[in-house]
Amino acid sequence: MTNVAVLGVSGRMGRCLVRALREAGDLVLSGALASASSVALGRDAGDVAETGPVAVEITADRRIALAGAEVAIDFTLPAALADNLAAVTALGIPVVIGITGLEAEQHAAIRRASATLPVLVAPNMSLGVNLLFGLVGQAAAALPESYDIEILEAHHRHKADAPSGTALRLGEIAAGARDRALAELAVYGRVGRTGERTPGTIGFASLRGGDLVGEHRVLFAGVGETLELVHRATDRMNFAHGALAAARWLIGRPPGLYGMADVLGI
Repeated sequence: MTNVAVLGVSGRMGRCLVRALREAGDLVLSGALASASSVALGRDAGDVAETGPVAVEITADRRIALAGAEVAIDFTLPAALADNLAAVTALGIPVVIGITGLEAEQHAAIRRASATLPVLVAPNMSLGVNLLFGLVGQAAAALPESYDIEILEAHHRHKADAPSGTALRLGEIAAGARDRALAELAVYGRVGRTGERTPGTIGFASLRGGDLVGEHRVLFAGVGETLELVHRATDRMNFAHGALAAARWLIGRPPGLYGMADVLGI
C-alpha cells in the first residue's frame, strides 16, 4: 500500500479524496492537513468525509500530516501553497497540486520546487477535461483565425476565482495553437458599448450558482457555422479519481514539472 497525505482534507475535494482512497486497493490515507482555523482539527478524516473512521487525525501541522507519506495531494488554497511546497521539498515528497487561482509568483515557486522533486500541476484532474485540452488545441490550430473563440465556464456559488483555472488553461492552449500568448488576446467579460469584437481575441464568461460541479464550453464561431466543445462534470469524485491516478503515476519519477497529459500519455 502507498501512503498518501491529503492537504486541504476538510474541503470539498479533500473529502472526495478521502472517499476515493477508501475505495482504492493500492493507496491509503496516511496524513490529513487542514488550516489552523478549521473546525475539523482533531477529528478523524473519515468522519469528516462521512466514510467512517480511517484512524487518521486531521492536523494543522504539516510535518505531522506528511510523516510517512510517499506522495502528497494538495487541494488547499493559493495562500497555503508556499508553506506546503517548503514542507514537501524539505521531506522530498512528490506532490500533486490541484489548486486553482494561482498567480505568477506561485507558479514560479512550483517551478523552483520541481528542480528537486517531481511536481504535477493540473487545474483540473478530470480525464475528460484533459482530453478536451487536446481537442481544443487541434481545433484552434486547424481553423482559421476568422473563427472567433469564446470560453464559457459555470461553477457552484462558493467558487472563489474566475475564470476557473481550467478555463484559463483552455485559453492558453487555444492561443498557443495560434502562436500567440493568452495575455495578448484575453477579454474577461463585456459590459456597455464595447464596439465590435476585436478579431483574434479570446473571450471568457463565468457563471456562478447553486451546486454546479463544473461545466466548460469552448466555441469556435465562424460565419455560417459554430463548433462547440463541451465538458460537464456531474460528480466531484471524477476529479478525486483523476488525482489518485496522477499520484500513482508521479511516484518514482525524476524531479520535474508534469501535467495530466503526461499521466494520460497524450
